[in-house]
Amino acid sequence: MRTRELAIGPVLAGRSVESLLKGELGLSDSLIARLKRRETGIRLNGVRAYTTARAATGDVLTAEVGDDPVSRAEPMAYPLSIIWEDEDLLILDKPAGLAVHASPRCPGELTLENALAAYLPPEDGAHPVSRLDRGTTGLMTWAKSGYMHELLRRQLHTDGFQKEYLALAVGEVPEKAGHIRLAIGFAEGSRYKRAVRADGQSAHTEFVVLGRSRGCTLLRLIPHTGRSHQLRLHMAALGYPLAGDWLYGEESPAISRPALHASGLSITHPLTGERLHFEAPLPPDMAALAHAHGFL
Repeated sequence: MRTRELAIGPVLAGRSVESLLKGELGLSDSLIARLKRRETGIRLNGVRAYTTARAATGDVLTAEVGDDPVSRAEPMAYPLSIIWEDEDLLILDKPAGLAVHASPRCPGELTLENALAAYLPPEDGAHPVSRLDRGTTGLMTWAKSGYMHELLRRQLHTDGFQKEYLALAVGEVPEKAGHIRLAIGFAEGSRYKRAVRADGQSAHTEFVVLGRSRGCTLLRLIPHTGRSHQLRLHMAALGYPLAGDWLYGEESPAISRPALHASGLSITHPLTGERLHFEAPLPPDMAALAHAHGFL
């Protein structure tokens, strides 16, 4: 079981166990509630402790932050592209065509959850910190426990967790750069397709034009919010849908999916404080399209 330890110095002395768990270790109320039910969930100097107990200088507070044993997705072997991994999180390069979670529409289909269930040991969970559409490729962050997932979730769309995408759009975007701020909600009559709606959730995308050629634009896209289909819908609303995006634009003979790739990721590790940066090169289909337009 994954644990966190906190040595109590003079500055922390006198605070309750609950205050230390929340304020210093970042545990959520729901996790603390679960730990209270475990014999070894919360310990002070190796002895089971109440959350109302007060810590003294020299004490050591220990919390079990690993997931409770739960049923996992069915393990299905798949050759994952693991970019980086430690005891608490994993970064992978997602291929096109692979869904993150199982869908009732496709029972028995291989998903990233299935592949990670086969890859990770039984004591590790698999929690996607941010999701990618089935057709989108690139960098994905997975937490190995609900605790780590919560710490990373708090960083989303801050300087502590930044993502960049490369995209190929139909048409030549005239501006060098800009910001798209259009609220997003479900399209009328659909529980999948999204639309720009005044009553939707606020959404903000930053774009930078990297090149234009023969009716195509290579873009860097930076999401400042995380709405479903945000980048695809925002570019379509601007009048430049992504190449191959059959949902918000048109199908393309050059690429069979939306030309969108999560190419860059910078995060601050919640436990070590280390700044981590990762990059993923364009997949073959997008690289071929970019090359055909002279971008590569």
